[in-house]
Amino acid sequence: MEQLTDLKAILHSKRANIYYLEKCRVMQKDGRVLYLTEARDENQYWNIPIANTTCLLLGTGTSITQAAMRMLAQAGVMVGFSGGGGTPLLMATEIEWFSPQSEYRPTEYLQGWMQFWFDDTKRLQVAKLFQLARIHYLKKLWGKDQDLKAEGFDSASPAILGALSNGASKIQAAKNVSNLLQGEAELTKKLYKYAANCTNFGDFTRERDNTDLANVFLNHGNYLAYGLAATTLWVLGIPHGFAVMHGKTRRGALVFDIADLIKDAIILPWAFISAKENATEQEFRQQCLQAFTNHKALDFMFEQVKAAALKTEWDQNGFRIETP
Repeated sequence: MEQLTDLKAILHSKRANIYYLEKCRVMQKDGRVLYLTEARDENQYWNIPIANTTCLLLGTGTSITQAAMRMLAQAGVMVGFSGGGGTPLLMATEIEWFSPQSEYRPTEYLQGWMQFWFDDTKRLQVAKLFQLARIHYLKKLWGKDQDLKAEGFDSASPAILGALSNGASKIQAAKNVSNLLQGEAELTKKLYKYAANCTNFGDFTRERDNTDLANVFLNHGNYLAYGLAATTLWVLGIPHGFAVMHGKTRRGALVFDIADLIKDAIILPWAFISAKENATEQEFRQQCLQAFTNHKALDFMFEQVKAAALKTEWDQNGFRIETP
């Protein structure tokens, strides 16, 4: 049976797997976490490599045993119960997720976060940093990913360059979080339009309740990103309630702030490409997970959160930090 130290041998930022399961039972057997699917003729067991897993989404028709939850907690795996297709999230602690229990997570990141969080001006400046990092990540990723370029998603495109430049200017000029949210919404709307044109999708309206494939895939992909964000915050010991941008009460919204770092760059284009190809949810999910690994999405989240918490300098002129 694997020991606790073995289960955490792989750093969370280097783990490769996110699982979405439905119509199965998750259990512990012979020192491993398995999920059981019931077939007409026989039951089948499938292993979950928990030491290399960041989060587990349990969809419709799932159950999990106490012994399995104990092992998942030992391995530091985030767990959430969701509806079909990974949305919506139905049950969680720590606002968004079942959090593994550990007495040995670091404290310096939370202490660093608290140094700026209670100051409205400083909190806004960190929110701006995250939004600028989001643009930088998209520009870099769309500039080098050959699969995305083949589908027309190229950061060298005049339309994208203009949208990103305009978005960055509005971020810099924002006087409050409302201005920042408005600028974010305008940029994302332009990206949706660009994606719809690239994939010949036609008219597109972002509605979470719409049943067209692009909206369905966006919902599903966003929850994959939320899983990475929740994992990042848990590992660094920062509660989800200390958001810098989203949430009028900031209750749990830091997960959304951190997920935004990679959503537009990865989830958005692949949602439209997969919809054009009439892909299954599993095919879309695998594409997103591969992109997370290829472009080190979790590493990027860790870098940005750690930088905001630790590599900041405060003086009379405000906030200074290393830009990505």
